[in-house]
Amino acid sequence: MSKPIYRPGQSAPASGQYEQVGPRGGRTGVERTVVKNEPLPPTPHAGMGYQLVDRTKTGGR
Repeated sequence: MSKPIYRPGQSAPASGQYEQVGPRGGRTGVERTVVKNEPLPPTPHAGMGYQLVDRTKTGGR
């Protein structure tokens, strides 16, 4: 099962690294760090989106 694609401006469902993906889901290698409930940043081209590739690790010391 593939990972969901989130659109720019949509609230991030979790904190972590989000990779920009093309209109058909192709990987770009460009990642952005986004905090949970913050809007995902704009992409350079229409139709692109984001996939969560690495959740932020949280926890105790």
